[in-house]
Amino acid sequence: MFGLVGWIVGWLLTLFIIVMIGRMIVDWAVTLQARGDWVWKVRRVTHAVTEPVLSPVRKVLPPLRFGGFGLDLAFTVVFIAALILRSIVW
Repeated sequence: MFGLVGWIVGWLLTLFIIVMIGRMIVDWAVTLQARGDWVWKVRRVTHAVTEPVLSPVRKVLPPLRFGGFGLDLAFTVVFIAALILRSIVW
């Protein structure tokens, strides 16, 4: 039974990691001033999926500011944690 649960959790973590990568790409596209309505639709979806996980972590680890550049530590920590959890589950 745990094998099936582990398999499902592993796939959910894989999908979450893919959405996190999509969020990163879309956020960079917005930063680079990408045009198109699709960018905002994809951004809305990726943020809706990932923000409930990132927001509590961001309260503990706020972004680091380097002048006009910000490094989101919460994103990095959650992304690495998802990779580690997926490898443990699988």
